[in-house]
Amino acid sequence: MHEHEELQSRLRNCLQTILELEPDLEGLELGHDLMKEFDMLKSFMEKLDDVELQEDDVRRIETATANFLEELKGPLASLHERNAARRFLH
Repeated sequence: MHEHEELQSRLRNCLQTILELEPDLEGLELGHDLMKEFDMLKSFMEKLDDVELQEDDVRRIETATANFLEELKGPLASLHERNAARRFLH
C-alpha cells in the first residue's frame, strides 16, 4: 500500500470510530454541542482523498482519538446503565 493511502486509511479509521459514537453521544448532556462537530467530521471525511497527510499529523490524531475514547468511557457507561434501568422498569 502506498504511504499516502496508508495514512488516509489510518485517519479514516479514527474518524469513523468517532462517528460511530454519534448515536450514543446524542444521549449525553454535551451531545448537542458535539452534533455540529460530527457534521464537520462527515464533511471532512468526504474530502479526505484531497488532503495531504503527514505521519506526525496522523499519529497525533490517533492519540487524540484514543484520549477522546478514554474520556468518554465513564459518561457512556453511565448513559448505558441509565438506559438499561429505564428498559428494565418499563
